[in-house]
Amino acid sequence: MVEITHKGEPIRTVGILPAVGSKAPDISLTAEDLSDRKLSDFHGKTVVLNIFPSIDTSVCAASVRRFNAEAASRPNTAVLCISDDLPFAMKRFCTAEGLINVITLSEMHDRGFGEMYGVRIISGKLKGILSRAVVVIDPAGIITYTEQVPEIAEEPDYAKALAAVSKK
Repeated sequence: MVEITHKGEPIRTVGILPAVGSKAPDISLTAEDLSDRKLSDFHGKTVVLNIFPSIDTSVCAASVRRFNAEAASRPNTAVLCISDDLPFAMKRFCTAEGLINVITLSEMHDRGFGEMYGVRIISGKLKGILSRAVVVIDPAGIITYTEQVPEIAEEPDYAKALAAVSKK
């Protein structure tokens, strides 16, 4: 369990992010076309998991825009933007913003991701949704970088995440 804050108020997650150097747990999430996608579908690529509470907040939207512009333009890299939002909401946002370099995924069909990656919020007003975190996975499926953002209303450390992508 990790304690983070939401606008200064303490909240907790169900666990901790998987360790750097460990094999990334495979996941099953729902794509915008309602198909199920797995992390293993991206084997051989560097994968950035941009995890956030809801695309309908300014900070979450900013992270999707930033990763679309920066990380997704890197060779052999897939950026997976993951939240509890419905696939329709994320598709609507990306279409309206012209974002084509990220893949949005939802827990719509399977809510195990939050527990598997330790990012489900279990206390406070945001209980039940995902916290803000970034995980970078190398082409062999090994985790090379993690960040559990300590204040959910703040953006992740893009420079560190992108540096982890650049190492590949």
